[in-house]
Amino acid sequence: MITLTGFADEISSDLEVQLDVMASEGISHLEFRGVFGKNVLKLTDSEISYVKDRLDARGFKVSSIGSPIGKIEIMDKFDPHLNDFKRAIEIANYFGTSNIRIFSFHIPKGDDPSLHRKEVITRMRHLTWIAEQENVQLLLENEKGVYGDTGERCQDILMSCNSSNLRAAFDPANYVQCGVRPMEEAYPIIQPFISYIHVKDALMGSGKVVPAGEGDGQLQRLTAELKRQGYNGFMSLEPHLAAIDKFHGFKNEDLFVIAVRALKKLLKEVELEWN
Repeated sequence: MITLTGFADEISSDLEVQLDVMASEGISHLEFRGVFGKNVLKLTDSEISYVKDRLDARGFKVSSIGSPIGKIEIMDKFDPHLNDFKRAIEIANYFGTSNIRIFSFHIPKGDDPSLHRKEVITRMRHLTWIAEQENVQLLLENEKGVYGDTGERCQDILMSCNSSNLRAAFDPANYVQCGVRPMEEAYPIIQPFISYIHVKDALMGSGKVVPAGEGDGQLQRLTAELKRQGYNGFMSLEPHLAAIDKFHGFKNEDLFVIAVRALKKLLKEVELEWN
């Protein structure tokens, strides 16, 4: 059974609007990244408490903390970033989720990623060690511009850390934007580590984001494979549709609904049940 969730801050910075749209599509989880125009890690304790009260009152749960951990330059100081990481863990515990989305550090443009491998792995192992002590699960998102932008380098991180507390958040569109064919070049070597799916699609070459199934992210093949394997986890909508020319003039709320319904169509085609 698939559980749908999503980055509700792409709908609006207003919490109630976020929840209204999610509820209208039968989605009762969200990947908590931002609200009130602020990143989740920048929210005060009182703001966090308010959000929790509203989610509880409306029957919502948090699937993951959409943190920006690891989305700094590899040359930046690491210790101050650990304070943000500790805050992410506190918030995850408060909302009753063990999942925290992370990245693998920006590499200077033009540099060979291998030049920074040692420092990346050192930092990732440290984050993973903390996750093991705190009993949380880190979800490594493949992303353009970071060390883990290809399947091979994501696999390198995951195997080097060798921990059940570090898993992969598979993002097809991000692979496409790095010139990687998701299901042919990345999925086969990342599949053993995948415990979370980010849903967005993109066009090879331009990198433009489109609704699921309309690009080169091979979402049809992904959903069919998830069906075959009996995947039982989250699929998180991160549509990034606001910049798409095709949908110029649509409100963010409408764009999110377009994205949700595109995914539901793919799930129905392979008879994958969702809630």
